[in-house]
Amino acid sequence: MIGALQILLLSLLAAFTVVCGQNWWQTANQPVFVGMVAGLVMGDPVTGLFIGGSMQLTVLGIGTFGGSSHIDANTGSIIATAFSVALGMDSSQALAAIAVPVAAILTVADVLGRFCNTFFQHRIDTLIEREDYAGIQRNFLYGIAPWALSRALPTALALAFGQGLVQAMMDVLNGPLAWLGTGLGVAGAVLPAVGFAILLRYLPVRVNWHYLILGFVVTVFFNYLFNGVKTIGGAVAGVVDGFSGNFIGMPMLGIALVGLYVAVNHYKAQSARPFTENAGSSQEEDDDDEL
Repeated sequence: MIGALQILLLSLLAAFTVVCGQNWWQTANQPVFVGMVAGLVMGDPVTGLFIGGSMQLTVLGIGTFGGSSHIDANTGSIIATAFSVALGMDSSQALAAIAVPVAAILTVADVLGRFCNTFFQHRIDTLIEREDYAGIQRNFLYGIAPWALSRALPTALALAFGQGLVQAMMDVLNGPLAWLGTGLGVAGAVLPAVGFAILLRYLPVRVNWHYLILGFVVTVFFNYLFNGVKTIGGAVAGVVDGFSGNFIGMPMLGIALVGLYVAVNHYKAQSARPFTENAGSSQEEDDDDEL
């Protein structure tokens, strides 16, 4: 069961993340971070990292422009992590059956938060004409309330009153509709690949396809290399008494550092272009804008 203190902390976490998303400091407004913190609150950070990281990968290619709303992957990660840990629900199943639907439904909460926030914006317009700068600052801060409540209230209500519903749903998915529960688990595991596919549609893959090949080869090579090292270490440990060694696979950090090198190398190559070439392209863009 989810305790009252946990419900309070998770509701405050949901409010905190959406407020961070409206400011310049957006590090906390990421599902992987939110899932980890929610897992810590529930006592199982591994499950939180799995659900939050999977949601992070799922929404990689989803972006918004201007004032448009998007699915709330953060709140979905919080609620899915809480129910998965509290009720012993499979992480992949919770991802597909709870995190994604909740994230989609809370798009309405995002629109409602924006709508309520216009009240303070109109007050600020009036205060600007009066040159009441203190009032402008106060109403600017008041605007935090609709944003925070748009996530905190749904989270608190779902966690406080939804446990019985989720428990009943889990019993059905693991009982009479076990085939559906298995399908949801498979769908949850596939969701990160969907996020990558959406992201690739936005990236200039046709121009930089060779980077995809390089990344694939580097990943396979490191996995093959370090799996061989692990096998050798295990064999040595089996025949040598007192031998102890920790042979692990290549961490994702190592692969990410290789990608960072490639990205920095590409950036430096682009920066080394002659200034005249850049100036010419800027002039052409200006001419296009004028036309």
